[in-house]
Amino acid sequence: MLIRNKLMLRFTLLVLGIQLSFSAFVYYFNAAMRAQRFEHRLANSATLAGRLLLRLPTLETDLTHRSRRGDLLTLPREEISIYGPDNRLFYSSDDHIDQAANRARLAGLGAGRQMSYRARGWLETIGLAYPAPAGAGHYRIFVSAEDRVGRAQQERLGRLLLLANMGALLLTIAAAWFFAGSALRPVTRISQQARRISATSLGRRLPEGNGRDELALLAQDFNTMLAGLEQAFETQKSFLSNASHELRTPLTGLVGTLETALEYDTTLPEARQSITQSLDAARRLSALTNGLLNLAKVDGALPAFTPVRLDECLTQALLQVRGEYPGREWRVTFANLPTETEADLFMLAGNAELLTTALLNLLDNAGKYSAGPVRTEIAYADPHTLRLRVADEGPGLSPEELSHIYEPLYRSAGAQGRPGYGLGLPLTQRIIQRHGGRLELTSVPGQGTVAAVWLPVLPL
Repeated sequence: MLIRNKLMLRFTLLVLGIQLSFSAFVYYFNAAMRAQRFEHRLANSATLAGRLLLRLPTLETDLTHRSRRGDLLTLPREEISIYGPDNRLFYSSDDHIDQAANRARLAGLGAGRQMSYRARGWLETIGLAYPAPAGAGHYRIFVSAEDRVGRAQQERLGRLLLLANMGALLLTIAAAWFFAGSALRPVTRISQQARRISATSLGRRLPEGNGRDELALLAQDFNTMLAGLEQAFETQKSFLSNASHELRTPLTGLVGTLETALEYDTTLPEARQSITQSLDAARRLSALTNGLLNLAKVDGALPAFTPVRLDECLTQALLQVRGEYPGREWRVTFANLPTETEADLFMLAGNAELLTTALLNLLDNAGKYSAGPVRTEIAYADPHTLRLRVADEGPGLSPEELSHIYEPLYRSAGAQGRPGYGLGLPLTQRIIQRHGGRLELTSVPGQGTVAAVWLPVLPL
């Protein structure tokens, strides 16, 4: 079922339930008031009958008896029955009145008591105890009658409420259709715009309406997701373009060298030279392929993290770069270390191999480009965060180069002619992010670059 139809149905049922509850309240309140008013009229009629009949000197003359019967009956189908203190029928306005219901209630009608009940059909009856003139007990007076006017008004009220509810139901359905359409109109616009977005038009964005309600927040979330997808697609296009170029270059060189060797090399020295060139091209191709595989691997599922000491990972990385750059000076300092703890410092949850790779990439870049010593500092930024900084004295990067530095296979102008494929920093950034941290590079052209890493640590 469409959301619009669901909203209409729920809104209609809610309003209809409120209407019916209110109508039922009005109807039954009116019915109770009608019954109370008519009961009051019956009580007045019973009191009047007691005053007129029980204070007369005699009720035995037929003519007086007949005229009195006709004079006292003022309500539709009114019936009056009076029982003496000895529970015998003293007077009745009609000889054919069924006295069984009245006699059944004589015992419960004591002094000062009054009761009402439904006699038969639409007749309503009230019974009350009336004191005898001489103080000799109480008479029981029963008056029955039909409230034709009150019931006619009650029926008219019921028909009026029924018609009003039917009309209100139609108005409610129309209002529900209008308001559901109005409420879902932004969703319709979002849906129409979303259908226009494809892989070739990721620059489109969804309308955000007033920017404040829930639909606007949803559109903003979608736009943020589209921006991420657009960036991912652009990065993928750039990656594929650069990867195809980087892979094609060593492959072309390798194939060309082997073809030349096969065609023209006739001596062993010439063959050895061709083999050496082919081997260098194969090694470059292998290194590039391994870098691409590592980048894809870190984006996939990782093994479960275990407690790792970041200083040990740093030590392993320093051992490798010192062997690769023996003439470079490497300085390591520690700062802001907690003193009031017996727990192991620099402990975090992670993968030791990946963290060592990330630190090795940062140190390798610094050693590759630095003209002076490489300074590494490891410290506690706060009790829950480790900060590691690697600073070099290289040529530095421009703001434009910094904006592209995390793109796979991107190489700055200063990196041209130096070994590498532009995969180290993208791989390092993703490793740090997978460990819940962040990597930030700051650089000044001609003064060097500083790579800062923040990682969450285990509680001390």
